[in-house]
Amino acid sequence: MAMTDRLRLGLIGVGTMGRHHLRVLSGLADVMVVAIADPDPERRAAVAALTPARLYADYGELLDRERVEAVVVATPTRLHAPVTLAALAAGAHVLVEKPIAATRAEAEAMIAAARQAGRLLTVGHIERFNPAVQLLQRHLQERMLGRLYQVHARRLGPFPARIRDVGVVVDLATHDLDLIRFLTGQEVVHLLAETAQHIHTQYEDLLVGLLRLTDGAIGLLEVNWLTPTKVREIILTGERGMFHVDLLRQELVFYENEHARLVPNGHRPAQISAGNSIRFHLEPREPLQVELEAFCRAVRESLPPPVSPADALVALDLARALVAAAQTGSAISPTVLPMTR
Repeated sequence: MAMTDRLRLGLIGVGTMGRHHLRVLSGLADVMVVAIADPDPERRAAVAALTPARLYADYGELLDRERVEAVVVATPTRLHAPVTLAALAAGAHVLVEKPIAATRAEAEAMIAAARQAGRLLTVGHIERFNPAVQLLQRHLQERMLGRLYQVHARRLGPFPARIRDVGVVVDLATHDLDLIRFLTGQEVVHLLAETAQHIHTQYEDLLVGLLRLTDGAIGLLEVNWLTPTKVREIILTGERGMFHVDLLRQELVFYENEHARLVPNGHRPAQISAGNSIRFHLEPREPLQVELEAFCRAVRESLPPPVSPADALVALDLARALVAAAQTGSAISPTVLPMTR
């Protein structure tokens, strides 16, 4: 592909996640990372040997000097709004890491600015691009599970020193809140939560959340920064069996309720019994690469955002509601926008 045909992209923030973006973007044939901004001189020096991109200490200078068509924002959460607003004002399409922003007001301002600028704004809810999740969604749409009874998400791991400006609920639980809505197509109508703070100096680092979805299914969230090994899994139980997804290994298994096979379609099985298990074959892919390819394709072909900022705002709202429920010891019935399809 000719250099002039490649998408000219700027990357703002090259901490841990930003360096992953740089690694993947550098391998995309139709993308050219032309400029990078980060205020930390050590981080700039660390990436200087990895890319021919021009380096800036100030993102405003990058946006003023470079003719970028798209920008990836991988800064701390507190900077998502100002950086995204500046990039949109400069005429760039934007992929901002999740959570979309620190507050609802900031997220609404970002959404309004993208609409006014006529530019695409999408959010890095990366688990949607996991091949196991995408295959699971197809089977759920085919009604392989039948009526959903429960969804249980576990996201556990050690404390990341890089996270200082938000707690585990806003940083990690937003993944699973978005996944639950994405997979089920249902809204959260009622929630309860308990949180605890053990290692983080300012915010919670453990969450147990209980959700009720539109059709009465129950959601359970376990999220923490206190576990020595990473666990990333989601389990969906329904009338016809159970799906188990290991998000790290990209594995999808269905455990059949044998009794459900004996019941005519449209009738609810009255018993649960162990049946066959099916381990689905899928081709592993790095979710970040799938996400970035989708973003660049949407920019080139004027497609809708791969993850709508409205959906990302709902994930943020639900995360904030979980924190509030834990702080007050009260159940909350959030008001959210319908799922974008």
